[in-house]
Order: sequence, then C-alpha cells, then structure tokens
Amino acid sequence: MRKSVILLFTQCLLLLHFASLPAQNRKMNMADYERRKMEFIMKEAGLTKAEADKYFPLNNELTQKKFELHKLHRDKIQRIKDNSNISDEEYRRMLDDDVEVKLKEAALDKLYAPRFEKVLTPEKLYRAQQAERSFIQKEVTNFRSEQENRLK
Repeated sequence: MRKSVILLFTQCLLLLHFASLPAQNRKMNMADYERRKMEFIMKEAGLTKAEADKYFPLNNELTQKKFELHKLHRDKIQRIKDNSNISDEEYRRMLDDDVEVKLKEAALDKLYAPRFEKVLTPEKLYRAQQAERSFIQKEVTNFRSEQENRLK
C-alpha cells in the first residue's frame, strides 16, 4: 500500500511538473510517456494485446481518480499555505486531510481490486503493477539526471 501511495505521488509530481512548464521548455511528451509506459508494462508483465486492451483503460481510470483526489488535497493545502500566518488548527486540518486522502485512495484500490481480477490473473496483475512502479522510478531517475545535466 505504501508503495502505491509513493508511486501515485511520484506520478502526480511528474505530471504537475510538466504541466507547469512553459510549452517551449517541456522535455516530455505525455502521449509518448504513456505509450512507452504501456509498452514497458505489456512486455514486463507478459500481457497479450487483449489483456492490455482491458487492463489499461481500467488502470487509467483508477489513476485519474487518484490524481483528482490528490489535486483536491493540494488545492486545499495551497489555500491554507497562501495564508502567511498558519494556525495550529489549520496545520491540524492539513494533517487530517492528508490522512483522509490516504484512506480514500485505499478505498479506491479496494473498489478496483475485483475489477482488475476480472481482467488479469493475479500473477499478471502483480507483474503489471510492479512494472509500472519500475517504469516510473526509471523515469524519475532519468528526469533528475537530465535536470542535473541541464544545470551544469
């Protein structure tokens, strides 16, 4: 579960970062990123075309719902942070909201688990999830490396 939270958080950070860059500075084409991610997952998990055609729309739907959940959370946090004098009560609300987001994300995972089980075998589902984590970790590493090289 912790890995799922880290994975989603990393994805959200990547998406937000690239969305916030001016168009001329963007290094990442999101359509290309998604295509490469799908190819990587298909290969690593051994998904057939038919399995992939069922898995990826469901996975994208779940990812989008989690992204929206985190966006609402970030918006709430930003509104509080915009206030230069944050009270203990506001900090408490931020902490409570953080826990709520994690609970809602876990509820989404639980809701989608039986749907994924109808699409893939447990082994392929596990392998697909591991492949996605691996792909994102590689992307983050590559991105950081590119940023360091650009700063040199």
